[in-house]
Parts: sequence; structure tokens; C-alpha cells
Amino acid sequence: MAKKLARSIRAACSNAEQNRRNMMNTETIIDLIRHGEPEGGQKLRGTLDDPLSELGWEQMRTSVGEHSPWASIVSSPLSRCRYFAGELADKLSLDLDINAEFREIAFGEWEGLTNKQLMEGNKEAFSKYWQDPENNTPPGGEPLSQFVTRVHGAWEDLVEQSKGQHRLLVCHGGVIRAILTHVLGMPTSKLWSFDVPYANVSRIIIYHWSEPKSEGDQEQSAAQLRFHQTRLI
Repeated sequence: MAKKLARSIRAACSNAEQNRRNMMNTETIIDLIRHGEPEGGQKLRGTLDDPLSELGWEQMRTSVGEHSPWASIVSSPLSRCRYFAGELADKLSLDLDINAEFREIAFGEWEGLTNKQLMEGNKEAFSKYWQDPENNTPPGGEPLSQFVTRVHGAWEDLVEQSKGQHRLLVCHGGVIRAILTHVLGMPTSKLWSFDVPYANVSRIIIYHWSEPKSEGDQEQSAAQLRFHQTRLI
């Protein structure tokens, strides 16, 4: 009887320890999807609120396909993100959170212009911006450091609110670049050095764990870019 009781106690303790470890080691998944092509085609759009073109809608729907792993959806308030996010949330019966902190960077007086137009009309300032965006803000635009601080703060809040969940963030090329440079430990000066095509999907996994301390468990986390591709597969 004593041996049976001892085995039961050991089993109970083992189960309790396993449950504790499961609680300590959680995984958060956040998918980032850039909006599709807006009406008006390729240009520095920033805060301009152009809706998706027919091609843009097709790009978004193709990128997501029939996938539905998300617990909820978060979106920029701009039309090129919000309307698709709303359609998908309705289709999958998911909650939709509109978060203005994930809006695109403001390009000021350059908004609505193409790269070609800027190279022809303001070549020196445009070249300086792409070479050193941190110190060459467009006239009336949002400083890159301010934009990055805004996005990083919103991202950290989203990760904290999403712990143990799989969520979708519908946003912009600049916002995704700001998040990826943050996750990958890249300098802000490299923010424009990689491509984020229309309707591109990036999956980030955040691992959370606790390290036992004498004064209690202290949570740690680490993020990993799982993929960066043109559609979910």
C-alpha cells in the first residue's frame, strides 16, 4: 500500500511538473501580410487612403487562400488594409482590431509621387533619403526614428496581448520592414534594403519561457522569422 501511494504521489508530481512546463513554454505566432496593389499603382503612398485595385483584391485573396489558422485579425486603419481585413474577419467569424499605430510612414510632400517623378524633380533630396533615411526626412514627412519607435511599441504590445495565440496583422511595407528589422536585430538604416512585395506574408514565431529564480520565475522570449514569401502554403 505504501509503495502504491508513493507511486501515485510521484505520478501526481510528475504531471504537475509537466503542466508547469507547458505553462512556462508557450509559442506565439503572428503573420504579417502586406496589402495588395492599391488603385493608382506603384508610388509613395504613405498616409494616402487609396483603396485596393481589382488586382490588389485578387492578390490578397490568393495569398491567404483557404487558410484559417488565426484566432483574430489586427489591421491598419487605411482602406487598402482594413477592407480586406474586414472581409476576411467576416468570412472566418473572427474579431477584427483596427490599430492606428500600424499605419504606414508619412512621406509628407512626396506622397502620391512615383520614384521616377522624384528622381526627375528632386533627385538630390530623394537620393539622400534612400542613402540615409534616418537623417533626411522628406518635407513634412514622419522622421524614420519616430516611425520605428511607434511601430516597435505597437508590435511589443501586440506580442504581449497575443501570447499563446496565432494572429494575423494586415499592414504596410514600411511597417513590416520596421518589425522585421526589430525582430532580426538589424539597424534602422537598413529598413529599406529588402523587398516586401504586395500581399507578401511573413510569419514570426515568438517563444516564451520562464527561468526559475529565487524570487520567482522570470519570463524570457525570443523571436524567429519562419518565412517571408508571396503567399501562405
